[in-house]
Amino acid sequence: FLHDGNQMRRIVEAAAIEPGELVLEVGAGTGALSEYLLDAGAQLVAVEMDRGLEPILQQRLASYGDRVTLLMGDVLTGKHQINPRVIEIIQSEIQDPKSRFISFKLIANLPYNVASPLIANLVCDYPQMSLAVVMIQREVAERLSASPGVKAYGPLGVLVQAMYHVEKIATLGPSCFWPPPKVESQVVRLRRRDAPLTDDPAKLSRTLQRLFQRRRKQLGSILGRARPLPGGIDPTWRPERLSVEQLIALSNWLG
Repeated sequence: FLHDGNQMRRIVEAAAIEPGELVLEVGAGTGALSEYLLDAGAQLVAVEMDRGLEPILQQRLASYGDRVTLLMGDVLTGKHQINPRVIEIIQSEIQDPKSRFISFKLIANLPYNVASPLIANLVCDYPQMSLAVVMIQREVAERLSASPGVKAYGPLGVLVQAMYHVEKIATLGPSCFWPPPKVESQVVRLRRRDAPLTDDPAKLSRTLQRLFQRRRKQLGSILGRARPLPGGIDPTWRPERLSVEQLIALSNWLG
């Protein structure tokens, strides 16, 4: 659990929450960050898998009344699907005639085991997510912002960069948590692009999986050499050499 109040305030400040704005928090823990989000004015949907923490969360968040919805359970049902109950709650909040918001923000100290699949699912399938400020393992943060040619560059980072601007906000050492982990964490902010680089992120995601499963192979070997590749892309190049824009062009070309 994150116990550093200064870092929690920093996360909330980076989120720039407006009063009544819908926020999804995954991994609510004992509710410490939840309180900061609610005090900032959020309409909060808090998800926590550990049912042993439910009494603590219920007691800690009771005074906020209907401004918080607590869901005990896993945010994912399998690697490739978000829990339908989570989406149902978010959609009902967005469509509430009393709300002036049509989007939501993800603000969370994400459990390491769900960070990558959750971010990929939300980025790919839920354009209503306008912004995310997440605390994640440093290695995952490096994948989100990686450039072509480096080891961390791959499907997750390309997909996210196609749809969002990626900013690193802070690096946190183990002492900020209890119990202290054996790895460093980073806070990353994702701001949805006014004009995403692709209008079909699902197709892009499939293309990326196809290419990067054989990332050490040449494109010609993966795709065949029957016709020229688009945009001057050389069939002798490996997938990790291509920019985000080139990978999108290749995805559109593949159809």
